[in-house]
Amino acid sequence: MAAHAAGDPQAFSELVRRHRDRMWAVALRTLRDPEEAADALQDAFISAFRGAANFRAESQVTTWLHRIVVNACLDRIRRRQARPTVPLPETGFNEPATPRDSISDRETNLVVTAALDQLPEDQRAPIVLVDVEGYSVSETAKLLGIAEGTVKSRCARGRAKLAKVLGHLRNPDAIANVPTSESKRSPRREA
Repeated sequence: MAAHAAGDPQAFSELVRRHRDRMWAVALRTLRDPEEAADALQDAFISAFRGAANFRAESQVTTWLHRIVVNACLDRIRRRQARPTVPLPETGFNEPATPRDSISDRETNLVVTAALDQLPEDQRAPIVLVDVEGYSVSETAKLLGIAEGTVKSRCARGRAKLAKVLGHLRNPDAIANVPTSESKRSPRREA
């Protein structure tokens, strides 16, 4: 440490080489995360490099470095608690399995628009207002001048029709993934 304070350019490298494994173990035990421990250890060695002139030799270099590493770890813990983060999953809920391009999005938009055009006007208007434009049921009822229950029932009937027409978008491997009224009936037994 005295050689580093005196200006020896290789002295601090030797200190790091001698103490890094022990200091790494301290950081890892304290933080329990290899990436955080590596960052804390780097911060600690930078602090030690800059503060070497303040080393008073009242303790061993190992003890002094240990204290700097622990403080760097505690600083990271405090920062993490002040700004807690939650890791994002690699694939999340409602995210496409594969990236989509603008051409396929445009094609999907055309298919959905064509399906909406097949609906009767009394079902299409509530679905467009609620599902596409994002209005609430009560706002839609006021806009269309009908009861909220009517908006809900028309949306439900329209969605059922759209599910049959657009089922292939949700599950491209299935020919039709929405059961029809005929497929819900139990098969007849032959005598």
